[in-house]
Amino acid sequence: MKNYLLILVLAICVSCAESQMSPAMTAQKVVESFYSKDNSQLKKYTTSASYESFLSVQDMFEAQNSSASNFKVLDESIENQTAWVKFSTNFEDNPETFKLIQEDGMWKVTETGVREKSPF
Repeated sequence: MKNYLLILVLAICVSCAESQMSPAMTAQKVVESFYSKDNSQLKKYTTSASYESFLSVQDMFEAQNSSASNFKVLDESIENQTAWVKFSTNFEDNPETFKLIQEDGMWKVTETGVREKSPF
């Protein structure tokens, strides 16, 4: 009985920890899954529209080792259910910015609106 209770507590902790990833950690997961072509992870951490956009350009890039990304957060802003993460990687020369929203209790990378600008 004690073993079942311990397993249940551990399972709850693991599932809560995964859903509570920060916007920066989520952005890193998206970048690394995009370049390593791990589409199951990419889909998990993006909205459906954003996922389709990533897939449409993914074939133009060669698969990379995610450990070589050297992901570095340059700036981060969180306000209510929206976050912005500006970051650099070894994959791109210039910094990039992702917009994230909370969906189903998780931060997910989403599309930026037509005239929407990041806070930085």
